[in-house]
Amino acid sequence: MARGGHRHRLVLYTYTLNRWWKLVLGIGLVLLALAVALSQLPGLLSQYHFPLVSDKTLWMVGGVGGFTLLLALFLFTIRKSAYVQPFKSHIRLVTPLLRMNISYRRIRQASSVEMQSLFPISRYKGWRRKFLFPLAAQTAIVLEMTGWPLPRWVLNLFLSPFFFPDRSSRLALLVPRWMEFSTEMESLRSTWFESQRGIERTPQSQLLTSLSRRKR
Repeated sequence: MARGGHRHRLVLYTYTLNRWWKLVLGIGLVLLALAVALSQLPGLLSQYHFPLVSDKTLWMVGGVGGFTLLLALFLFTIRKSAYVQPFKSHIRLVTPLLRMNISYRRIRQASSVEMQSLFPISRYKGWRRKFLFPLAAQTAIVLEMTGWPLPRWVLNLFLSPFFFPDRSSRLALLVPRWMEFSTEMESLRSTWFESQRGIERTPQSQLLTSLSRRKR
């Protein structure tokens, strides 16, 4: 706690990659199995007629399959790497491709809300409904801010739509232990506000304020 709070894993990010790495792994295994089958079966089962496939095509299919397996391994490795961490003056949100600081000065309010209240399941259909259903009963910490630290379109490139309850400057943070995260963040946030009030009350700040008023 010397430099900041604990790292709280972003459940939504992990949940998304858990679905993707398994799908990508399955595709890679199918492609490799297809390449092996097309290259070996004609020799093992010579009594059957198999379509002739060039070695170049077999290498391409096998190469894509191998690359897909590496991609699945990469997704599996980084699936728990996204987190949010409170510091003395800001909150840091980190993913493998995004690193963003949110100043406490920007945060108006932090509240706890169930995901199903933020994203009603009845509003969605198809894969979005299936995706959201296991998360519906979990509680997220919603930050209401005066504005986004980065342009919204940039955040849309790196974060799931379920980080954003609506078009306003609100960010939903779903973490495993939301009460611990909320308590930790509010403690540091309150300390920061108190320090800012102390700065405003110092003799130097009062002198500068009086001088600025005289100039007016």
